[in-house]
Amino acid sequence: MAHTPFRGNYTVCLTAFDQSGALDLERMAGYVEWQIAQGVDGLIPLGSTGEFLSLSREERSAVAECVIRTARGRVPVLIGSAAESTEETISLSQEAEALGADGVMVIAPFYSSPTPEERFTHFRRVAESLSLPVMVYNNPFTANIDITATDLARLSEIDNILYVKDTSKNVHRVTEILDLCQGRLEVFAGYYPWESCLAGAVGYSSVVSNIAPTLSTELVTRARNLTDWEASRALYRRMLPLINALGGDLYVPATKAAMRMIGQDMGPPRSPRLPLPAAAAPKLRAILTAPELGLLG
Repeated sequence: MAHTPFRGNYTVCLTAFDQSGALDLERMAGYVEWQIAQGVDGLIPLGSTGEFLSLSREERSAVAECVIRTARGRVPVLIGSAAESTEETISLSQEAEALGADGVMVIAPFYSSPTPEERFTHFRRVAESLSLPVMVYNNPFTANIDITATDLARLSEIDNILYVKDTSKNVHRVTEILDLCQGRLEVFAGYYPWESCLAGAVGYSSVVSNIAPTLSTELVTRARNLTDWEASRALYRRMLPLINALGGDLYVPATKAAMRMIGQDMGPPRSPRLPLPAAAAPKLRAILTAPELGLLG
């Protein structure tokens, strides 16, 4: 399958709501324009950061259509098409293809804890229903299972399973995947982008890119340039406090709070999530204000 390879800094997009909690597509389109103007390499709406589980099927379709239409082919758009059932995942993925997506990102079913054989069959059926590249999303912290390098090597034999976003926090996993897949599968970092790119990851599926898209893109570009080791490490150390502040259980409330602080309000998180606790806001604001980042005056 011919496609332009996915490379670089891909923002895992927030979903915009108004203050009543309703989907705000006008704000979503403005956010996409801003992200592209800031130099991101790609966009991934409807992932975990996009609160896809808190959206209706109709809202998911509306977000996918909005981002693809607004991007207008200027950067690749990979649609998060995960669902608990294989049939719904196929339906969402085929819809993304019909809308003009460049690829889909698919996490394993996240409640049923499928066996390795069930997972393989799930991903195989999804991939065979499409002509788009598929990015497998491995996040053992949310899906309750870890897709190992051995599992991925088997999946990489399927023609259009071409990428994995690995959020295992095990940087050595990058080396294992690349060795076992022998060029059939490429890695996007979910955590620890600097170390992962040094190990051979080709991109970063980035939460921090919501708030600091230019810095996140620069970080990935420098980290992938092995002649720029010191400069890339220095930039990474500057960004780590913010990267860490956006991790953990409050990653969506923290990211939305940070966006509001920098003047790019995407609305509140949708229930059952609550806004960032007031006690956590001063620390987050201090990180954004620090001269190392300079995101707030």
